[in-house]
Amino acid sequence: MKVNIYKSAAMVTVFSTVEKMLSFFYRIVLSRIIGAEGLGIYQICLSVFAVFLTAASSGVPVTVSRLIAKSNAAGDTKGKHAAVTAGVVATLMVTIPMAVILLFGRRLFGFLFSDDRCLDIFIILVPGLILTSIYAVMRGSFWGNKQFLPYSVIELLEDAVMVVLGCILVYGVADPMIGAKRATIAVLVSYVFSFIVSLFWYFKKGGRFKNPKKQLKPLFSSSTPITAMRTSTSVLNSAVAVLLPLLLMKAYGLNNSEAISLYGVAIGMSVPILFIPSSLIGSISVVVAPELSENYYRKKTELVKFDVEKSVKAAIFIATLLVPILFILGDELGQFLYSNEMSGEIVHNCAFILFPMCIAMITTTVLNSMNCEKRTLIYFIIGAAAMLISILALTKFVGVYSYLIGLSLNFLITSVLNLLLLRKKCKGLKFVKYTLHAVLVVAVACVFGELLDGIISRYVSTVWQIVILAPASLVFTAAFLYCLEMFTFRPFKKLVSRG
Repeated sequence: MKVNIYKSAAMVTVFSTVEKMLSFFYRIVLSRIIGAEGLGIYQICLSVFAVFLTAASSGVPVTVSRLIAKSNAAGDTKGKHAAVTAGVVATLMVTIPMAVILLFGRRLFGFLFSDDRCLDIFIILVPGLILTSIYAVMRGSFWGNKQFLPYSVIELLEDAVMVVLGCILVYGVADPMIGAKRATIAVLVSYVFSFIVSLFWYFKKGGRFKNPKKQLKPLFSSSTPITAMRTSTSVLNSAVAVLLPLLLMKAYGLNNSEAISLYGVAIGMSVPILFIPSSLIGSISVVVAPELSENYYRKKTELVKFDVEKSVKAAIFIATLLVPILFILGDELGQFLYSNEMSGEIVHNCAFILFPMCIAMITTTVLNSMNCEKRTLIYFIIGAAAMLISILALTKFVGVYSYLIGLSLNFLITSVLNLLLLRKKCKGLKFVKYTLHAVLVVAVACVFGELLDGIISRYVSTVWQIVILAPASLVFTAAFLYCLEMFTFRPFKKLVSRG
């Protein structure tokens, strides 16, 4: 039976949204219990750990998914199992030596942290390096086989374990260091959970380990550029975690705790709000990528073009709906969620980053599904260089906004280069007119929202501003899109249809 792509995307989106809401709630709890300093320490440890995690396995799940899609196109069941086995072997070859070196040579890695307290907390996560890397392979097998329900459930439960256990462990903690340590323990336990459950489900549904010899070469060939790109992302985030506090201390005479707190506000509070669309883009990517890969390997050119065009427009549509809400209510969200004025100010000022961010995310996934991993890596490096230059050159003038400006440049450069490549690979793609109309809609919706906010804010509290203005902005924007024929109810009809 043909998979209903709308139902699959909707299901993944619902689970992903609940998962992100849990994580969002958890960050609010952490910010209120262990404070900006504790959240900053916790965020630095996770950023550094992400470097090693992405170096070990980040390109593997996408590649396993694509190899499974290729095997499905050829009707090769044995090849599917061999691809999963190759993924497990590849991750173990990297993660086991890496974990041993980190555990027994921990003092050699103190230079990775701007705060000496972070190292002991970071070491807690090291055993999870092996476990979550294997889970990443299982996740790729779920994607390739279009088993979106088990993938979504496990992702949600993993997050739920972390949130529930983390809230229990940090409850009543006054010391930022102890709070960050206990929150990190909760992360490790969640990794153990997803590892066990994913393996159980893989074998229960007929998964097997087969001789990986034929799949190892294509796996390494495809996954290496993706891993390099995502590792570079993690290295970049870790560099920012070290560099930005140091530059803030130098430029503004802050002490270490003050700089870490400021970093925690920007990266731990504001950026997660701005990255809300990433869960929706991720849902689309998870569902579209296997379908796109199968059509690509079957040389169904028109279907590939259709999938690419719809994916890009979906990303623009998501950004169009959310930019006005964050622009209008950024200040209120910062106050309501974190009781922090600066976090809301950052969200308000940087809401327009959503456009290049959404386009860059979806087009990178699309190109990787079409065997363009090396090109996307090059494009990412160019964008990352612009981001680092921004931080180094602008921090003394604009403070933490240097990071947000750099992030915007990164996404903008990546999205433009990705779109140019897609137009070469898929002749006749149409998205320029749609994009221009989307920008017009956002501009009008922001003006409408600001005027309405100016009236309502005189009479209601912050909570009611959010309750009234968020749906009002959403309805206004959606109606405008509908009038411009940029939005139809056809996907919703397919959502409730059979098959």
